[in-house]
Amino acid sequence: MSNTHNHIVIIGGGHAAAQLCVGLAEAGQGARVHLVCEEACEPYHRPPLSKAFLKNAEEAAQPHKAADWYREAGITLHLGDAATAIDRAARTVTLRSGAVLPYERLVLATGTRARRLAGLPDGLDNVAMLRAADEAQRLRARLIAAQNVTVLGGGFIGLEVAATAQALGKTVRVIESAPRLLGRAVSPELSAHVLATHRAAGIDVVLGARVGAFEIAGDRLVSMEVDGVAQPVDLLLLGIGAVPETALAEAAGLECADGIVVDPHMQTSDAAVLAIGDCTRFTDRRAAAPLRLESVQNANDQARTAVATLTGAPKPHDALPWFWSEQGAMRLQMAGLVPAEGTPAHVVVRRAGPGANPNAFSLFHYVAGQLVCVESANAPVDHMMSRKLLEAGRSPDAAAVADVGMPLKNHLA
Repeated sequence: MSNTHNHIVIIGGGHAAAQLCVGLAEAGQGARVHLVCEEACEPYHRPPLSKAFLKNAEEAAQPHKAADWYREAGITLHLGDAATAIDRAARTVTLRSGAVLPYERLVLATGTRARRLAGLPDGLDNVAMLRAADEAQRLRARLIAAQNVTVLGGGFIGLEVAATAQALGKTVRVIESAPRLLGRAVSPELSAHVLATHRAAGIDVVLGARVGAFEIAGDRLVSMEVDGVAQPVDLLLLGIGAVPETALAEAAGLECADGIVVDPHMQTSDAAVLAIGDCTRFTDRRAAAPLRLESVQNANDQARTAVATLTGAPKPHDALPWFWSEQGAMRLQMAGLVPAEGTPAHVVVRRAGPGANPNAFSLFHYVAGQLVCVESANAPVDHMMSRKLLEAGRSPDAAAVADVGMPLKNHLA
C-alpha cells in the first residue's frame, strides 16, 4: 500500500480526537495522521466553557496542544473544513472544500450536538445553547446584558451555567420537566442535595414542569408557557441534553443505535473504521445494556483503546467510568455507574466528609453486597480512594466505610 493510502484520518475536534492525536504521536505514528475539524481552531478543553469562560470576558478557549505541537508531531490539520461524506469502498473522506482524503483507517470522534426544542425556531437572539466555543462566546456576551436567566433543563450543563450566572449576580430560574435534577446521571439522594444547594444559593428550581407555547417578536423569544402560565424570557439557555453526531456514519452504512455502535476495540461494523467518545454506543461489563457516555474521562479512555487498536496491540476497553461537575461551590465526583432506581438489594451508605461540613459527603452504592458506585460531594480524597477501590474490585464492609475515623486507603491494604 502506498504512503498516500497509509493515512489515519480522524474526524472531530473534541477531547477524544485530541487524546488520540497525542497517543498516536507518542507511538511514532503522527506523520500518518490527518485531523479534520469542523471548527476553525485546534481542539480545546470544553468543561471550562460553562464556568470560568463565562465569568471572564478575557478568557480564551484553552487548546489541548498548540499548533506548533501538531506540526512537530507531523500531524496534518484540516481546520474549518468539515467532512461531508465517507466512501468506505474507496476508503476516502470528502471535505466541504472538495478535498478528498484517502485512509487506511478512519476514526470518527464526532461527539454530540445540543438537542433543540421542538416548536422553537433557530437563530433567536436571546436563546442560547452551549456545546462549542463560539456558542460560549455568544452566551457570555448575552449574559452581560441580561438580568434574568432561564435555564431549560436540569442536567450538568444547565446547572453549571445556572450556578455561573447566579455568581455573576443574575436572577436565575431552572426549569426541569423530570421530577428531579440530574435524573439520568446521579442517585435520588445526591439529586436531593443538588436541589437543596441550588435553592439555598437563591436559584429558583421548578421540577416536573410542562413547557408550552412560545411568544416570539422579531428575533427574540418574549415568553414561554410553563405549567400553563406565560413566563417572560430575558435570556434562555437550552440545556435539554445532547444528540450523538451520527449523520456521517449512518450515510456510510455503519451500524448506529443512538450512537455509533463499537466493539471492545472501538471498531465499528466496518473494521477499517473506528469511533470514540461521546458519539459511541458500547458494551460495558458494569452495565446491563449497551450505553453511551458523555464525559471527558470516557473520551480519553476510548482514545487510548483506539491507539492500541491502530498500532497493532489491541486491548479491550474496560475502563472504570467516572465523572465530575463543578456547580458554584459544589464539586460533584462520581465513580462507577449508579444503579437504576428499583435495583434489588441496592443499599446506599453515607460517609461524612472531612471536618464538620454538612455539604461534604460520599454515597457508597452496594448491590448484593458488592460496591458498584461512589458519589462524592466536596470530598475529593474520598473520590480518589473510591476509584482505586472500584478499580481493584474491593468491597469494604458497609459499616467500616461509614466510619469516618477509618481512612478509605486502609481498605486497599
